[in-house]
Amino acid sequence: MGSQGSDDNIDKQKQKEIDNWLPITSSRNAKWWYSAFHNVTAMVGAGVLSLPYAMSALGWGPGVVILVLSWIITLYTLWQMVEMHEMVPGKRFDRYHELGQYAFGEKLGLYIVVPQQLVVEVGVDIVYMVTGGKSLQKIYNLAQPNGKPLKTTYFIMIFASCHFVLAHLPNFNSISMVSLAAAVMSLSYSTIAWAASVHKGIEKNVDYGSRASTTPAKVFNFLSALGDVAFAYAGHNVVLEIQATIPSTPGEAIQGTNVERSDVRLCCRGNVLLSCCTGRVPGVFGNKVEDNILISLERPAWLIIMANAFVVIHVIGSYQLYAMPVFDMIETVLVKKLHFKPSTMLRFVSRNLYVAFTMFVAITFPFFGGLLGFFGGFAFAPTTYFLPCVMWLAIYKPRRFSMSWFANWICIILGVLLVVLAPIGALRSIILSANTYKFYS
Repeated sequence: MGSQGSDDNIDKQKQKEIDNWLPITSSRNAKWWYSAFHNVTAMVGAGVLSLPYAMSALGWGPGVVILVLSWIITLYTLWQMVEMHEMVPGKRFDRYHELGQYAFGEKLGLYIVVPQQLVVEVGVDIVYMVTGGKSLQKIYNLAQPNGKPLKTTYFIMIFASCHFVLAHLPNFNSISMVSLAAAVMSLSYSTIAWAASVHKGIEKNVDYGSRASTTPAKVFNFLSALGDVAFAYAGHNVVLEIQATIPSTPGEAIQGTNVERSDVRLCCRGNVLLSCCTGRVPGVFGNKVEDNILISLERPAWLIIMANAFVVIHVIGSYQLYAMPVFDMIETVLVKKLHFKPSTMLRFVSRNLYVAFTMFVAITFPFFGGLLGFFGGFAFAPTTYFLPCVMWLAIYKPRRFSMSWFANWICIILGVLLVVLAPIGALRSIILSANTYKFYS
């Protein structure tokens, strides 16, 4: 008995040492403002740049309704995530899949949550590789209008180079200053986007009709735009991991939870404000607006260069924010399942391979608009629009036909429709882009 107790203590000690090494659980002493930086960076993302394009496909009436409805649903599901983080006394759900395991069971919870969360986080990092590369290319084209044209591939590689360094910051706390810069930049470039568009004024011969000439094309564009909107309302996939960095002593836990709720309100208000502002942009460009609004703007050159530089800084921070839970999953498997020894070299190799993988995929498929719609519908919709509701029903079991029951089922039905419909339009967009695209050209 004594020997067995000693072995259990040794196992617990090893487990504690591993947890102290893994990115999500290695630091519990984050300040509340770190959480604010991370949440703003995650939620007010580069997806907002595609909203003018989405509005031009959705139309003014349906577009406004869908934006507001998305805001209401994501505000509700994000509140649910925050409420469920410490709902069990003495226990914290530090990762999205841990909450899934509590709701659905140990194995089923992993099978349901982990694949979806991985698709979201890896997908976001791929899209941000494309976004960063194209923003750098836009800066070069504006700064050197008579310069030699360079491939988008080169700019994506330049953007990726910084991540081969930043990826080795160990945890969320270590990227807090990067996240702060990214949060400030996200608000700045969004403001520049709509302000520069309003200053530009309505273009001559602007056309507010559909960009498509056939009914099927209009329908496909509408479906793809739904995915663009879903991508713009992000953040759920990292909210538990961010909250896990805040101390859980009684006083600080209450403060941390209140701060998290404040972050929810701040980010959702910021997102709906930016949505309304960027929704004004189609009035300037009509159906000629690009899938990244900053690509549509040319003058004043210095301001557009600055806005694109802000985008680059923001997506650098956002890439790291969404990559950290992926690093945590990779390192957990390597150490706990494959029994590698936790080390700097293990982290160096695994994280560099991940950055190289996302860079390679981004170079191969640099279709910003199509990727937004596909990942927004296929991946963001489940984890953002209805999976928190399914967990809420499984855990709290609200009375049938009560207000809570109806609210959750409405979110689930709308989310499932989004999952089914949005990727269809986005895949068509990717296929059309691929028809005229030469790989690595």
